[in-house]
Amino acid sequence: MNQTIITLCAGTLILSACADSGANYTPILDGPTTPAFQSDLSACQMLARDQRQFDHETAAAAGLGAGAGALLGAADEDGSALGGAIAGALAGGVSGAVNASERREEIVVECLRGRGHRVVG
Repeated sequence: MNQTIITLCAGTLILSACADSGANYTPILDGPTTPAFQSDLSACQMLARDQRQFDHETAAAAGLGAGAGALLGAADEDGSALGGAIAGALAGGVSGAVNASERREEIVVECLRGRGHRVVG
């Protein structure tokens, strides 16, 4: 049981560390930066950071992963539904966090393009 708690805490720390990683993205520009670039970048990063629906989607992915893992764990010969649920929750949560990070990066890029910056990636 203690191992389960340690695993859950470690997974939670990993997911929380990834929460805003895409919002901190600084893209590559084609050409020199304009005087307004830093303030536009800060505003676009804030916009990406404020998209909390991605956090809800990550939590939902973790929940689905936990359910699938519990079913697979219970079907195993050992019958470890709890272990399967933990593994599934971590896998789903990490997958959701990566997806959210990529979507936040896209928001930063599109926001900067909308403000006239020549972003290449």
